[in-house]
Amino acid sequence: MGRTSDRFPIDKISEKWEAFGWRVIEIDGHNMEEVVTALDEADKTLGQPTLILANTIKGKGLEAAESHEAGFHNVLMTDEIYQQSMELFG
Repeated sequence: MGRTSDRFPIDKISEKWEAFGWRVIEIDGHNMEEVVTALDEADKTLGQPTLILANTIKGKGLEAAESHEAGFHNVLMTDEIYQQSMELFG
């Protein structure tokens, strides 16, 4: 249990993929404009595989999920968390 970065450090992951000949497009995975642009760019890349490295935050926007470590995956949903989720995601 714990943060991936603490358990399995993967510093400079984009450089590792580039060293294997991949094109790397790094984006904010919560920004749909960046996601669509990256997909379009990847589609235009010929003769080289492309990796879209989408940086994200687990539970983005849901305070109860963002503020917990990996343990949030195993907690019971309280009425408060349910209400927050419904307000956020409708």
